[in-house]
Amino acid sequence: MIVFSPSDTEPSAPAPSRAENDHPCLRCGACCASSRVAFYWAETSPPTPDGMPQALTTKLDPLRVAMRGTDQAQPRCVALRGGIGVDAHCAEYARRPSPCRELKPAWEDGLPSPQCDRARLRHGLSPLQPSDWLPPPALQPLSSPEYPG
Repeated sequence: MIVFSPSDTEPSAPAPSRAENDHPCLRCGACCASSRVAFYWAETSPPTPDGMPQALTTKLDPLRVAMRGTDQAQPRCVALRGGIGVDAHCAEYARRPSPCRELKPAWEDGLPSPQCDRARLRHGLSPLQPSDWLPPPALQPLSSPEYPG
């Protein structure tokens, strides 16, 4: 389902469900409001059918575009919905450009992410920790004689 907001010129995705909101990124959004998101123009649509809509970008030079809203002193991507650190989500997540796909949240795959840490700190959020990626206690596997915990 696509939701239109009177102040939006483009469709936005509905807010994530409570279960989906367990992922730290779906409460954060700091990376979307911390730096310019620049990428090769061919990642937009129509050159790439499932690319980022050109209307959500601004031309930087003959080869690069940036997400609207990210090329300013107080960046905030036009596709970011919700409050930073509360209920943030990307309205264009499925079509997000390469810089967004390549930015890994800290510790999600067991590695630190200085870029994620800096973005979170910029917005008053503490850096993610490895423990942020553990399943809730009720979902952690129980130990057994065959699989000691």
